[in-house]
Amino acid sequence: MSSLRNIFFILILCISSLLHAQMPEAVKASEEYRVQMNEDFRDPEESPLEKEDLENFDGLEFFVIDTTYIVEAEFVRTPSESPFEMQTSTSRTSTYVKYGELYFSLKGKEFMLNLYQNQNLRSDPEYFDYLFLPFTDETNGISTYEGGRYLDFSIPEEKRVTIDFNRAYNPYCAYSGRYSCPIPPKENHLETAIPAGVKKFTKN
Repeated sequence: MSSLRNIFFILILCISSLLHAQMPEAVKASEEYRVQMNEDFRDPEESPLEKEDLENFDGLEFFVIDTTYIVEAEFVRTPSESPFEMQTSTSRTSTYVKYGELYFSLKGKEFMLNLYQNQNLRSDPEYFDYLFLPFTDETNGISTYEGGRYLDFSIPEEKRVTIDFNRAYNPYCAYSGRYSCPIPPKENHLETAIPAGVKKFTKN
C-alpha cells in the first residue's frame, strides 16, 4: 500500500513538473503573439485602425500575461450540429456550425465554451482547419471591449486543448465601424472576469 502511495505521489510530481516546464514556453509564445499583433496593427496594409488612429498608434494595451488564464480543456466533438446564421454587428450574417465543446476549470469553477467552424472558410486551403471561439465575460464594457473578444484554434488532433486567454483579441469592430463582426453567442458567456489578453481600445 505504501509503495502504491509513493508511485502515485511521484506521478503527481512528474505531471506538475511537466506543466510548470511548459508554462515558460506558453508565456514566451504569448509575448511573441503580442509583438506580432502590434506589428500587424502598425502596417497600413493590415491594420484595422482608422487613418488618424494609425498615425497616433503606440501599441495595443494588454493585461499582464498571467498563467492562471492558460488552462487545459477537454475537447468534445459535436458532429450532429446543424449550420446556423451567427449574428454580426451589422445586418450581415455568417454561416457557422458548432464544431465542438471545450470543458475546463478556472479558479475552482467549471466552464464550457463552444468552438465554431465558418462554413465559407472550410473550403479555403488556408483556413480548412480553422475554428473560431468568440466569448464574453465580466470584463466587457469595463476593461475590455463591450462586444466580447475572440480566440483562434485549429481542429484539435487530441482530446486535450490548451486555452490561452492571454491571446484573446478584439473584433475589428472595436477599432472601426467599417467592419462587420460576429457577435459571441449567449452560450459562450463566461460568468467570471477574464483579465487577460487585449484591453479596451482607447484613442490617443
